[in-house]
Amino acid sequence: MSIKQPLIFDIKRYAINDGPGIRTTIFMKGCPLRCVWCHNPESWDALPQLLYKQTRCIGCQTCVDSCPNQALSFSASSSLYTLHSTLKRDSARCTLCGRCAEACPTRALEVCGREWTMDELMAEVEKERMVMEQSGGGVTLCGGEPLMQPDATLAILRELGRRGLHRAVDTTLYAQPAVADSVAAECELLLVDLKLMDSALHHRLTGVGNELILENIARLAAAGHDLRIRIPLIEGINADDQNIEATARFLSTLTYQNSPLQVHLLPYHDVGRDKHLRMWSRYNPDNIAMTTPTDERQQHCADLLSSYGFKVVIGG
Repeated sequence: MSIKQPLIFDIKRYAINDGPGIRTTIFMKGCPLRCVWCHNPESWDALPQLLYKQTRCIGCQTCVDSCPNQALSFSASSSLYTLHSTLKRDSARCTLCGRCAEACPTRALEVCGREWTMDELMAEVEKERMVMEQSGGGVTLCGGEPLMQPDATLAILRELGRRGLHRAVDTTLYAQPAVADSVAAECELLLVDLKLMDSALHHRLTGVGNELILENIARLAAAGHDLRIRIPLIEGINADDQNIEATARFLSTLTYQNSPLQVHLLPYHDVGRDKHLRMWSRYNPDNIAMTTPTDERQQHCADLLSSYGFKVVIGG
């Protein structure tokens, strides 16, 4: 399947945690990372995909009958693969035609991600222009990783700029420097996810090392781009003093024009667990210990970072 238009899997209105003011957040498909704790795993695949919500399913088998390729079947098995779902999907047969989702009377099936024309997308954005402008908000591109669709991302940002809307991009900055630079030049704010300072551990838990990420952060900060650092704070992963201190030391080396640098700590939640079930996959398959840090630990991490002169916010 060839994707030419922006491939988007969700649009959230009245968002208050994706940059300043009230915002419209556009979620784009595709991500090069595979974070164990990811709360949007449906964004990983750079193509549309079929999702199944078992709690809505009434077992009518309308989806099975509507599939032209016999890609769906029901099973009473309680094996590990079908423990939480009675519907099985043969990915080799499925062409994502969407007929099963269209036929499902309870909307237990849906195709996640579709192409949008620029006119369609801007029509959605313009619905909330007054709210965004009055609150000092704008539009945030999120994902997934928007830099996985560089041409589409740049086209959207340029059109938003032409319309006079504030633009933010929520990104891992795991991208080639030329892509990161071009996107940074077309937005007012970068919300940068910084997960771990130890590259080997970063690779183990996200699937990629962090060298490219750190290089992009340092270069874009030195170039004068407005960055906010966002750290998903996870007990057992990165909420220890060693990682927080290493993060603070790295951030303190940045040449940053808009002082103080703003750092957001985002306490862990496991909403990705249910989404993996909908994808016929398993959340945290290696059972890595991950919990939400206590309020005391969150504040301790915030205090550590604050001691380096950063403006630290817990949440959003």
